[in-house]
Amino acid sequence: MTDLTDLLEARNRHISKSLSIGHGKPLHIVKGELQYLYADDGTRYLDLVNNVCHVGHCHPKVVAAGQQQMSVLSTNTRYVYDGLTEYISRLAATLPDGLDVGFMVNSGSEANELAVRLARAHTGVNDMLVVDGGYHGNTSMLVQLSPYKFLGPGGEGVAEAWVHVVPVPDEYRRKGIDYNQEIRDVISNAGNVAGFLIEPMLSCAGQIPLPDGFLKTAQKYTNEAGGLLIVDEVQVGFGRVGTHMWAFENQDVIPDIVVLGKSIGNGHPMAAVFTTEKIASSLGEMEWFSSTGGNPVSCAIGNAVLDVIEEEELLKKAEKLGRYFMAGLDKLQQKYPVIGDVRGRGLFIGVDFVSDSETLQANAEEASRVVIEMRDRGVLLSIDGPLHNVIKIKPPMVLTKQDIDMTLDLLNDVLRGKSE
Repeated sequence: MTDLTDLLEARNRHISKSLSIGHGKPLHIVKGELQYLYADDGTRYLDLVNNVCHVGHCHPKVVAAGQQQMSVLSTNTRYVYDGLTEYISRLAATLPDGLDVGFMVNSGSEANELAVRLARAHTGVNDMLVVDGGYHGNTSMLVQLSPYKFLGPGGEGVAEAWVHVVPVPDEYRRKGIDYNQEIRDVISNAGNVAGFLIEPMLSCAGQIPLPDGFLKTAQKYTNEAGGLLIVDEVQVGFGRVGTHMWAFENQDVIPDIVVLGKSIGNGHPMAAVFTTEKIASSLGEMEWFSSTGGNPVSCAIGNAVLDVIEEEELLKKAEKLGRYFMAGLDKLQQKYPVIGDVRGRGLFIGVDFVSDSETLQANAEEASRVVIEMRDRGVLLSIDGPLHNVIKIKPPMVLTKQDIDMTLDLLNDVLRGKSE
């Protein structure tokens, strides 16, 4: 096995420093197994942030499906094969009636790019709405549509006149604000728009659930401005919220376009866009094609992921364990004022750290300390939010009650150590 020093030297030679290393120090990970990652020195880490491996690292059913299909056929979607139509049909069946037409691609970035292209083709308008703190992908256009990037480190602000930013509807830090009026004001200044690209729960903005009715209002005003509601389920979909398969369902709204990614392939590069037949036809005579999107291996893996979600009842599990986890975090919040807010739904949770419970001044230093000390105790967490003070929890869905109990006990130890 290659020594860590040699690995880092090779990484520094050949990989851009713009790709950072997670968790504060290099972890030489050699194996993944469901909710755990194993380092080369044998240390086992509980993974509470890797929402890519949705049904667990190297889930045996998903691995077997990919291996079996790879030994039989891997080609492109110009051919007709059972796996593609079966998989797209199964995905469509999880979505509201009318969202029947799917495009299979390879990443969330590719999917969001296609969603914007569809909206522009359908409306004939170029301008787009996004929410402050949002992140939607790494293509040039999506970086321009991601305030998390263009307003973050290295960003240059709103560089494009066609990008219109709606303030974050944060019910913790921005209480008493008329969020609906803010949407109307931004749209009024924008004029006609092609669409509103938004997550149904805000991830990089700080693990923020949307206020009740926010998406329905957003769709109403966007439609009135000629645009489409594009919901980005890349980080929060496939049952993570527990109550529903898709987070937008908690908002009692049917989007015009839905984007899926990350968890769709449990680590295999897959993503998809679903919309209506009418919107899909807006691409007109220009053919659409993805060389590997929807290939037989990807479809076999995607079908296996759906099988695991159904067979292991992961939606029910996410709802039950999410409530249990948040109840435990709420108890810690009562003991330690440094925890200003605990929020989320299902296994999508944010813990907001503050220096002052009255002013809500962000405490990025304490959030970072907790993450580092939890890592040293074998639990992987991460930080997000524009103030870098929100610990995010979005683990593989195969988490157990025992894992949560251990995490809460360790968090209590870490927080108590600081307060003593």
